[in-house]
Amino acid sequence: MKTKIIFTIIALSSSFLFSQKKVADIFFDNYSYIKAAELYEETVRKGDSSEHVLTRLGDCYYNNSDAKSAAIWYGIALDKYKKVNPEYIYKYIQTQRSVGNYEVADTWLAKFKEIQNDDRRAEELNKSNISLYESLESRKGVDVKIKNLDINSKYSDFGAFVYNDQMYFASARNTENKIYKWNNEPFLDMYSAEIKSGKNNIDSIFNPAALLIKGKERGDVHEASICITNDGNTLYFTRDNVNNRNQKVYDKKGTSHLKIYKSTKTDGQWADGIELPFNDNVYSTGHPTLSPDNKTLYFVSDREGGMGQTDIYSVAINGDTYGTPENLGEKINTEGREMFPFVAKDSTLYFSSDGYFNIGLLDIFKTTFLKDGNAEVENMGAPYNSGADDFAYYVDSDTQKGYFSSNRADGKGGDDIYGFIAQPCLQLINGTVRDAKLLTPIPMATVQLIDETGKIVEVVTSDVNGLYELEANCNQKYKVLGMKADYKDDIKDVVTTGISGETQKADLNLIPLINDNEIVINPIFFDFDKWNIRADAAYELENIVSVMRAHPNMVIKIESHTDSRGSDSYNLKLSDRRAKSTQEYLYSRGIAKERIESAIGYGETKLVNECSNGVACSVEKHQENRRSKFIILNDNN
Repeated sequence: MKTKIIFTIIALSSSFLFSQKKVADIFFDNYSYIKAAELYEETVRKGDSSEHVLTRLGDCYYNNSDAKSAAIWYGIALDKYKKVNPEYIYKYIQTQRSVGNYEVADTWLAKFKEIQNDDRRAEELNKSNISLYESLESRKGVDVKIKNLDINSKYSDFGAFVYNDQMYFASARNTENKIYKWNNEPFLDMYSAEIKSGKNNIDSIFNPAALLIKGKERGDVHEASICITNDGNTLYFTRDNVNNRNQKVYDKKGTSHLKIYKSTKTDGQWADGIELPFNDNVYSTGHPTLSPDNKTLYFVSDREGGMGQTDIYSVAINGDTYGTPENLGEKINTEGREMFPFVAKDSTLYFSSDGYFNIGLLDIFKTTFLKDGNAEVENMGAPYNSGADDFAYYVDSDTQKGYFSSNRADGKGGDDIYGFIAQPCLQLINGTVRDAKLLTPIPMATVQLIDETGKIVEVVTSDVNGLYELEANCNQKYKVLGMKADYKDDIKDVVTTGISGETQKADLNLIPLINDNEIVINPIFFDFDKWNIRADAAYELENIVSVMRAHPNMVIKIESHTDSRGSDSYNLKLSDRRAKSTQEYLYSRGIAKERIESAIGYGETKLVNECSNGVACSVEKHQENRRSKFIILNDNN
């Protein structure tokens, strides 16, 4: 007899454990991650440390942006199970990076690459393999305004660089120069123009004037691609190879290669350029740009030993001397052309290339490689890139204003300079949280915005009129979840459009759980001739748990009723077992025993309609009688 009792207790405990995990799964699937985490953690404490529970716990915290807690549970799962779904390895890497554990992240990244050698993220973690062209042609979540600048001429204009409210650029507009036969336009000169800044608009550029460098009188030499040191006293630029007599120098094939020159400012005048020592007569060196601290110069060259047609190099600046140029390597350079590098104030490297997957010809790319040697290269997408050549990107990383050059079809000349300002493409989602029964507004309700991955991205509270407002990215699918103590959650699907500033409406109607002196939930279903608590029943009973937690002094009684089918005595016993089972579930969730006065089954003795013994009724009519009631006896809060 004692053995039988112990077996019964163990079986009941196991049943609750199994049910609890399934209930947690239901809450998880409905984005109630806090409740799900509570149930999963309780499941772990009771002995279930399955891969499913551990990784779900990680997901609960991951989706709530709690990287520290997510890392703990993912880490336990990865330590305990050797063949965890690689998706959790990827998430674990992300959480480790988030909390600054870069060495741990790198270790697991190596394992991820080993397992997922055919996964694109194993090579480019920040790129997606899904609809890649489509993603490049649409800037999801970003509102980028671009403008063809008024100063563009009918000739080539490109290569903007900004210093002290002046924009420097190259142009072929000087018709007094000789014609460059390659494109039948005049040779390039350098220019400067004034900038009039607009806070939330693309800056206005006006009064372009030739940039005068002492000693320059060359109408058949290109000069372009400018960068200036932070103190404003040194200028690096690209020029055709010339000798001391200002004559172009050609190699054996008749080609005049490019070189980088340095000019210093004295008494407000730029001195004639001095050739840098790592130039050469048999290959080109050009497109200079500086690191934010001005201690490194980056440039482009087709010199021997490179990886492709043109590569990006770096060289240390040591006062008036320079180190040995170093190729940036395969993380940046390809078999194609890498050109027009620019390093922003935040050390992000931007460049153009035709060696990566692109929309067409030269595209603009970016990478944080200079700060993180493992960082990958990202295509900037439209509108920066088009089917034409897009290059010479410049941005102020503080204001997200900048310029790029392109020979796209809508331009004024061969190449044009486009100004841009990048702002998040945002929309509003708003509505009213109401009591579904009374249609009155519910103040202080919690409203969550949940993205397609299930991550909670914003949480707000409704005001005194039940109104709420959320900020969402454009072109996204969301769920809006409304919650309030003593109410059932309500969830709405919302899809934002691609137009910044639009508003999407999503009213939330929360069903009250307390109706007069009763806690009202959806019907609790039991299997035929059974009284154990199923997962779907436990999910509904969690509403009872929530109400009683919100009202710590509340005392209830439980009633269980059946319909008239079956014998009276059988229904009485079955309903009583179901009432007791319901009571035990609430105890298992921490509800004190003294708060449930009784749990009694009444069988078919309290029918709510005419469907008594011998009366023919529909299934729906009989269902009205199969019910559980949770009657409030006391609520002294």
